[in-house]
Amino acid sequence: MDATATGLPFDDVRRLFSMLPDADEAAIDAVRRRNAELTKPPGSLGRLEEIAAWVAGWQGKARPSVMRPLVCVFAGNHGVVRHGVSPYPQSVTRQMLENFAAGGAAINQICATYELGFKVFDLALDLPTGDIATEAAFDEKACVATMAFGMEAIAGGTDLLCLGEMGIGNTTIAAAIYAALYGGPATHWVGRGTGLDDAGLARKAAVVEQALATHAGHLRDPLEVLRRLGGREVAAIAGAILAARLERIPVILDGYVVTAAAAILHAIDPRSIAHCLAGHRSAEGAHGEVLERLGLTPVLDLGMRLGEATGAALAAGIVKAAVACHNDMATFAQAKVDTAETGERPERLQ
Repeated sequence: MDATATGLPFDDVRRLFSMLPDADEAAIDAVRRRNAELTKPPGSLGRLEEIAAWVAGWQGKARPSVMRPLVCVFAGNHGVVRHGVSPYPQSVTRQMLENFAAGGAAINQICATYELGFKVFDLALDLPTGDIATEAAFDEKACVATMAFGMEAIAGGTDLLCLGEMGIGNTTIAAAIYAALYGGPATHWVGRGTGLDDAGLARKAAVVEQALATHAGHLRDPLEVLRRLGGREVAAIAGAILAARLERIPVILDGYVVTAAAAILHAIDPRSIAHCLAGHRSAEGAHGEVLERLGLTPVLDLGMRLGEATGAALAAGIVKAAVACHNDMATFAQAKVDTAETGERPERLQ
């Protein structure tokens, strides 16, 4: 996508929403028909059956597959950290990227356990975005360029995309986005992030309120919310979600910050995140409420709030299991097991 083709980069983004494909209903129906023939009581695998149909619908295949799952973590730094919204210094963002590279983070262990590919994207960490309390995070062209960069995350190919983030201060960014989109006091949206005490939590809420006041009158357009209150990782994740939809790749969202990118897209067109699965419900802020607003039911609820795509990667293990059960279980006819309804074996499923 050429971000400067029209001189109005956000118009280029908006045009993508008219190009988004829908799920393949024939593939979904095929999965449901096969489910009825598998050696189990009807519906007994619960949500695993729904997940298998979801993967099939977006991949456009009656037999879904997860052969090249990929976890992408986008890292960015934020000018807003100067207000003391995190107990950790901004230097931790880069240090954690080095930890990822060394294989020492939680996400490394989860990816190894579930055989997930793993990529990390450094989004100009040495150039933090603007302090949203006093200025826009970045300008329109830079915002679109970052979205375009995120779109390239799938260039190497994947059949299941898990999205995560790393960035000291970015739960403040997410809280500001939610407050702008949904209203209500900042105190409703802020959480303790990486472990703020009560005084820090009050500072964080005050900074979000200040940001909303600074940008008042410019927050009706979700893309303006993104560029004024967002961060590079949020913009890149929004781009990755859009690119995955265009290529019919199912997406698993991580927690509070990643969901903020999905919320921006949902505010533009609620259909735009239909290919997304909420990996988990984070313990951060009002994540559960946001998921309800987006119509997303989390796969897991483990009290996690780490980020790094950890919740999304854990959910990928569930998705892989759902697809494996659907594809590799025997039918009643294959296993020569009688059905409950007739006591007879049905014809072999074609």
